[in-house]
Amino acid sequence: MPTALALARRIAEAVGGDVHAAASRVEGADQTFDDVKSHVRALFSAGRPILAIMASGALIRLLAPLLTDKQSEPPVLCVSEDGASIVPLLGGHHGANDMARSLAEALDAHAAITTTGDLRFGVALDAPPEGYVLANPEQAKTVMAELVAGASVRLVGNADWLTASRLAFHDEGKVTLTVTDQRRTAGPLELVYHPKTLVLGMGCERHASVEEAIALAQQALDISGLAAQSLAAVASIDVKADEAAIHAVAKHFGVAARFFPAERLEQERPRLQNPSDVVFAEVGCHGVAEGAALAVAGSDGALVLPKIKSKGVTAALGRSAQPINIKETSLGRARGTLFVVGIGPGSDGWRSPEVSRMVAASSDLVGYSLYLDLLGSLAEGKTRHDFDLGKEEARVVHAMELAGEGKTVALVCSGDAGIYAMATLVFELLDKGGISAGAQRIEVQVSPGISALQAAAARIGAPLGHDFCTISLSDLLTPWEHIQRRVKAAGEGDFVIAFYNPVSMKRRTQLAYARDQLLTYRPADTPVILATNLGRPGETVRVVPLVGLNVDDVDMLTVVIVGSSESRTVKTGDGKTWVYTPRGYSGKAGTAMQKDA
Repeated sequence: MPTALALARRIAEAVGGDVHAAASRVEGADQTFDDVKSHVRALFSAGRPILAIMASGALIRLLAPLLTDKQSEPPVLCVSEDGASIVPLLGGHHGANDMARSLAEALDAHAAITTTGDLRFGVALDAPPEGYVLANPEQAKTVMAELVAGASVRLVGNADWLTASRLAFHDEGKVTLTVTDQRRTAGPLELVYHPKTLVLGMGCERHASVEEAIALAQQALDISGLAAQSLAAVASIDVKADEAAIHAVAKHFGVAARFFPAERLEQERPRLQNPSDVVFAEVGCHGVAEGAALAVAGSDGALVLPKIKSKGVTAALGRSAQPINIKETSLGRARGTLFVVGIGPGSDGWRSPEVSRMVAASSDLVGYSLYLDLLGSLAEGKTRHDFDLGKEEARVVHAMELAGEGKTVALVCSGDAGIYAMATLVFELLDKGGISAGAQRIEVQVSPGISALQAAAARIGAPLGHDFCTISLSDLLTPWEHIQRRVKAAGEGDFVIAFYNPVSMKRRTQLAYARDQLLTYRPADTPVILATNLGRPGETVRVVPLVGLNVDDVDMLTVVIVGSSESRTVKTGDGKTWVYTPRGYSGKAGTAMQKDA
């Protein structure tokens, strides 16, 4: 029988999830927790699907107080300890049953499906397959009750998943199942399914009004009498991949946005109803809205609404012969996303949940090899793009170009991505060029991480409790004269100073200069923290007096924090030495602390 962690790893790999485990019982999980009740409830409240290797009764009792709305609750499944059985407990018709079936196939296990529709009719009427939307789910329970009681059923329209079920259809059925992309108000014993066969093609001027774009899109649906729930995508030309109005329309209707190069849209010219030489001269194709709608609708599709326009926006509707699988690569390209993430000094416990989610959502990881290794199992199944130490610009350009291809990419940095790391280079390239047009149009999200100075400060107490600054002593990119000026200013201002890049194999004099300079402003016994390999094997944190700071005790992985003239050390009863920088509470009214002499 596999261990719980080994089984959890197989499950996570099969469903694209991560492993959570009690910190006191399991080592090597992606995320750990101390209290199972609060952790499971937090995941459920956040809408996260849960697959638990535990007794089903225990899991139900944990979640019972939160069970209020079956339509919005996430899937919850239990997996037996031996991995032989998967039981959907909640959300059976909202993904849990499908998840159980696919997981059972991956684990060679049994999916214990118990919902009536699946067992009796071989279909879940309240959970249509991908490509279809149930317009009136609130009536599904009533309709299913009629069917279970023996009511006959009539099918209007066509859908293979319905005709392949065990439902017996009759022309005069009491219950009606309607499949249509038209707007329709359902009857009392009718379920209406909208197939995802429509695509909204759009064009617009730069910085078009979001409100105008949404209004025109809604007008297109109103004119044609088509259901918004049948929309599969909003499509446009690739130069609009970063256009806020296009993405706002897609978000408004809850669909994907896809983009095509002008050359692909020009292939649709024979089918355009409103070709324009003006548009061709501007962007290289004779029609954006109609061309994009047809490109997604496919060769068997057609325009159902030719181009309409407002002041700065155009729109057209296309219909595909079959529900559209927008994930197909031939159906345009998504706007690429670049996550710039700081994973902290290295410890899993110091990596933020947001960073973990971003890495999990990425198809490609770019970074210094050591940083990617520190992700551990979180990097499994991802395409790695490893770089040697250095080559920062090449690393960032590569990540941005991958995102420019429509991929979701994580650019992985240690510490915090915005502190002496890659985030600034991303925005410098966006500002000054050096990347392709596609890379210029990507979406960028930066997520913070625990920086080395924060980790070092936490390990030794609170040296950053008052005003502080950071200075990099590397003169690789910054002239040494500028660094000298900053060290002097920080010394005069009596800042606590965190020195990054204090030494290298060849650069040994800068830290000695900083020490000697600061000795002219603060006492010789000023505490200095030397922190190395924080959060990693071989971590060391020690305190030396400023006068005793020896360059040979520092390496490239060391963060040096020099206290201010007010910083102090304190030794506790257990022999531990701490460093803190007081903010001035002692001697103030309302405190029992003694005022410094």
